[in-house]
Amino acid sequence: MSNIQIWTLVFIILSFGVYITIAWRSRVAETKGFYVAGQGIPTVANGAAIAADWMSAASFISMAGLIAFLGSDGSIYLMGWTGGYVLLAMLIAPYLRKWGKFTVPEFVGDRYSELVRTVAAGAAIIISFTYVVGQMNGGGIVFSRFLNININGGVLIAAAIIFTYAVLGGMKGITWTQVAQYTVLIIAYLIPAFAVAQAITGIPIPQVSFGQILNELNALSAEFGLDRYTEAFTARPMIDIFLVTLTLMVGTAGLPHVIIRFYTTKTVRGSRYSAFWALLFIALLYTTAPAVGAFTKFNLLEGVQGRSVDQLPQWIENWRATGLVSVDPNATTIESVSNSADAGADLTVNNDILVLASPEIAGLPAPIVGLVAAGGMAAAMSTAAGLLLVISSSVSHDFYFRRFRKHADDRERLLVGRVAMAGAVIVAVIAGINPPAFVAQVVAFAFGLAASSFFPAIVMGIFWKRCNDKGAAAGMIAGLAVTITYMIYTLEVFGTSENEPILDISPEAIGVIGAAVNFIVAIIVSKLTTPPPKHLEEMVENLRYPADRRTEPVSGGTDSTES
Repeated sequence: MSNIQIWTLVFIILSFGVYITIAWRSRVAETKGFYVAGQGIPTVANGAAIAADWMSAASFISMAGLIAFLGSDGSIYLMGWTGGYVLLAMLIAPYLRKWGKFTVPEFVGDRYSELVRTVAAGAAIIISFTYVVGQMNGGGIVFSRFLNININGGVLIAAAIIFTYAVLGGMKGITWTQVAQYTVLIIAYLIPAFAVAQAITGIPIPQVSFGQILNELNALSAEFGLDRYTEAFTARPMIDIFLVTLTLMVGTAGLPHVIIRFYTTKTVRGSRYSAFWALLFIALLYTTAPAVGAFTKFNLLEGVQGRSVDQLPQWIENWRATGLVSVDPNATTIESVSNSADAGADLTVNNDILVLASPEIAGLPAPIVGLVAAGGMAAAMSTAAGLLLVISSSVSHDFYFRRFRKHADDRERLLVGRVAMAGAVIVAVIAGINPPAFVAQVVAFAFGLAASSFFPAIVMGIFWKRCNDKGAAAGMIAGLAVTITYMIYTLEVFGTSENEPILDISPEAIGVIGAAVNFIVAIIVSKLTTPPPKHLEEMVENLRYPADRRTEPVSGGTDSTES
């Protein structure tokens, strides 16, 4: 084994050992602990867990790579995901926490009807499956490079570890595991970023120093046939930039695995403080990602500039074995670089490897390379566990318990939830081995699905008393139908051929249009049908105002009246 593989194995074994130990010590035997951690997580810890849930393989592994090749157009991911988190924290999360239930489908079920709960549970499963595919693929990439196994085997190993600690501890175990995973991933992301910034600019603060290389990076990009890093609207049309950003924002505010995090605190006030801590923890990575993208692209292009094919840096040979880096067999020197195999460039580099390969490209020592690999696994696993829990809760709590076995005890419900999680892992592994796009793009599709389904239903459920169950159900179905149909139309999935986008709207951008369809259909149907019962309107009225200890619970949820 090489030094890199040895250090990777050391860090992964140590970190995985910590995760499994936490899960074992946090194992639960009742549904409240399994789904919402007993609503007893401290605010700072919950903030770190939210950040780990948030910063998936897309943020850690893929986002900086996309920014490197998209340049300023890659800011859609930074603006959309961060802006969406603020929207979620300020507009939606405190109200849902006051409602005091386990899942998003449970909120819409109480607010509208059992029919809408079933539709929402189905939507949660679709969204979570799409999202978890990216995480499984990200884990496979880490294992394939650093442990010298193929991506398929890497996906299987990652899935087995995630399933083990998610099944043992449920939300309680996942939450405390995610606190540890956030610590690992942020250290693994920042240390190489500081080291590379110091090596290139002499200033070890990447957020400040990367501006010094942008002019030279623009010149290098042009030399290799790439768009200038700082030039806007070169990779995507302006309308698509705008729509993707909006989709990521409203999709963020509808993500079930993030929303459920705000149910795990002791009080409504605690959920607000959790949002503050989470935003601080998220900002540490998100303000660093553009610098990582710029520095890594600079080192990559400078390292191959003027090189013949038989004199390329060692990192290229290391990554060629994974199939994520390729060199044109007919090329003699590297004169063009691309992130797409269809571009016919001399050197093709997959977006998803740039962060993981950054220490190797910069010539950093093997321990740092191993640490980054452990960080990538922590990012993929933390989010995948939360998504699997959403799938589990939707199947066991919202389908099995609410629709078929209303008198099932905790033991039976937990068993069904764990079986559902096992089934979800199997499906996620199969899809993770053959994802339809880059990790961050697959995740963006999940945000589009959340935008077109949950966001309108939740917003109208809180702020428009006239919205009824028929309107909410019709809106969610219409929004999802538009979004899924367009994604299938523009992507090569289910054996279909890829088609040109309509009006330059990419599949990542369609979610906000699906959300608009959802709103329009829900409003029209609600206006044409019977208003909600009076008691529901009163519940919504009570939900919208700050609670105090003298008020009655909104819907009988646990400690839902604490302010």
